[in-house]
Parts: sequence; structure tokens; C-alpha cells
Amino acid sequence: MRNKITNAISDFFFEYETPRQVLVRNRRVGVVCRLIQLGVLAYIIGWVFIYEKGYQSTDTAVSSVFTKMKGVGYTNVEGVEKVWDVADYVFPPQGDASFVVMTNYIITEGQSLGKCPELPGKHNCTSNTDCEGGSFKRTGHGSMTGICDNTTKTCEVLAWCPVEDDHHIPEPPLLMSAENYTLFIKNSVTFPIFGVTRSNLVEGIDAHYISKCLYHPEKSPLCPIFKMGDIISLSGFNFETIAKVGGAIGIVVDWTCNFDLDVRHCKPKYNFHGLYGNPDEKDKARASVGYNFRFARHYFEDKVQKRTLLKVFGIRLDIIVQSLARKFDVIPTLTAIGSGVGIFGVATVVCDLVLLYLLPKRQFYKNMKFKYTDTHGQEPDSEAGSTETETHK
Repeated sequence: MRNKITNAISDFFFEYETPRQVLVRNRRVGVVCRLIQLGVLAYIIGWVFIYEKGYQSTDTAVSSVFTKMKGVGYTNVEGVEKVWDVADYVFPPQGDASFVVMTNYIITEGQSLGKCPELPGKHNCTSNTDCEGGSFKRTGHGSMTGICDNTTKTCEVLAWCPVEDDHHIPEPPLLMSAENYTLFIKNSVTFPIFGVTRSNLVEGIDAHYISKCLYHPEKSPLCPIFKMGDIISLSGFNFETIAKVGGAIGIVVDWTCNFDLDVRHCKPKYNFHGLYGNPDEKDKARASVGYNFRFARHYFEDKVQKRTLLKVFGIRLDIIVQSLARKFDVIPTLTAIGSGVGIFGVATVVCDLVLLYLLPKRQFYKNMKFKYTDTHGQEPDSEAGSTETETHK
């Protein structure tokens, strides 16, 4: 027993096993094997290394964005002239990565708290019994008082009066001048793994260049100043259509960088996408179109609190930063090579299946590939290295 344990330990440390190889001269199998190996080699070189950049490690950026709008609008509604600047048509005004530019509006001036009838079609009634006092309707403007107004045949409500009438949206949009507004985007990104920080104000983008440039996808692809009309058209929409009822546009700042090259080659690319719907889809086919919200300016008149209500239709702009940086790294390179070498084993498996199960001489190849042993034919005191004998038939 002791000798067996000693021999086993000795064999484990001082012997080396290698698989037996059989050279098969068969054209079909040889061609299949080489084609599979060439396919695997093409996959490793073409897909893993060239397309997927399997020899590089990756990192995504931490980013910061702020924006600034410029431009002045003018309206003349029923003889009332008004000039609109950035403080009037941008919501919110802080220069965030997501904001709204007003392009159309419905204004209700001089509202005060009181009792007034609802709009026709909201809460129609024929008597007071149709107006339950103290109740609310989802589409209503206030709390019903229990009185049916005989003039409008609608329920009276406690609300901001007169109530807003938004049935008719101005057409053409009141602020068509928004097409000429300009947007300045300043974006900074940091790739923490590689320790690289970049700004969209890259080399050559100085104060003099910014003062006269305007973004163009071919002529000025790095200019950070964008005309609203160009943003809308590049996203696939018609400005007048989207300005009437509002919508949402995504501006994607794409940082795809290869830090195996000089850092100066890491520059942003801008893409524009319509987010609120398919521009080819008819508005009537959708249940809710556009983008709008309400905004009120409160004031006091003769010690009475009043407000001016604006239903704002606007273009919501979302600045979206996406990033991916790559750089050579030994670990992913070795991992890609190791996995590729392992895939080469597919050729051996396929060829073995063909040899052992499909070819007419499969029994002959089986006998050449496998050597069978008969453990019962071994003598108990035989040498440890003699492990193979012929099978007795």
C-alpha cells in the first residue's frame, strides 16, 4: 500500500502526459479543417481585434453641460406689440442640459379668484342638479358651486376667472422668429480611468472663431453654436409644424475616442434626433401630440391678486452626452488571444466527427485514433509504466 502511494506521488510530479496524435491523409477532412481554421482566424483578426478592438480597455466619461440661448422675438396680437427676449421664452432660465424654447402660446390675462361658468363642452348642464357642489372634474378648471349658468348652460366653478379657452391654437405660430435663435453648448468630459479631460471647445475653437461661426455638419462640424432652424431640420422635422404644438429634440454629443492616438484627435460629433414622434406620422393618428405646459405671472391690482396665464407650446431640447474611450491594454489583449486559440479547437471537434461518424472508413479511423486497454489482463506486479495491452477478442 505504501509503495502504491509513493508511486502515485512520483508519477504525479515526475511524469508528463501528452495526447496522442494521428496524421490522417484525407483531402476532404484536410480542406474542412483548414477552412474552419481560416474562418476562426478571420473572426479573431477581423471581428475581435479590428471591429471590436479587443486589444483595448474601455472607459465612459463623466460629463457636464451648460447652455445659453440668444435671440429676440416680436409679436403683434390684436394690435398689442411685445418683444420677447431670453428671459421670456426659455424655461428654465438656468442653462441646464434640458430646457424649453417657447414658440407659440395662448394667453389669458387678468385672471382673479372668483366664480364663473365653465367653458361650453366642459360641464354642460340643464339645471342645478347636474352640478354637484364641491366636486371636481378631471378636465375642469375648479370646484363646482352647484349652480348651472343659464347663459352658457355650463356649471359654475370656483376658479381663476375668466377660465382659459385653449380650443384654438394660434396658426401660424406666434414666435416663428424662434427659427433664428442660436444655442451655445459648452460640454466638458472626463475619462477617469485614462485621466483625460476634454472640452467641446477643442484646439482652434477660440473666442474669435466662436464670434462668427455657426454649426454646419460639413463646413463647421466643431462649432458649438447652433441655429434653432438647423437643429429642427437636421432632426427631420418641419419648423412651422413643430413650433405650432411643440415637440422634443435630442442633441447627442458623441465622444468616441481612441487614446492610442494623440489626445487632440478626441473631438465631439453632434447628432440630432426627433424625440416626440415620427416626423412622417400624421398628427391626427396620435392621441396626444406636441409639448406644452402652463405658466402664470402673479401680480396685485387694486389690492386684488391677479395673474396672467400662459399656455406655452415649445420645443424641448435635451442635450445627451454619450461617450466611449479606448486604449491599448495587455490584459484584454491576452484574453482575446486566449479565447481565439480556444476557438481553434472547433476545427478538431468537427473533423473528428466527420472521421469517426460520417466517412466510409470510420471504423478504421476509430481503431487508429483510440487504443483500447484491458485492465484485467494486467499482472498485479507489473511495472507502473506498462498501462496498455492489446484487447483479446
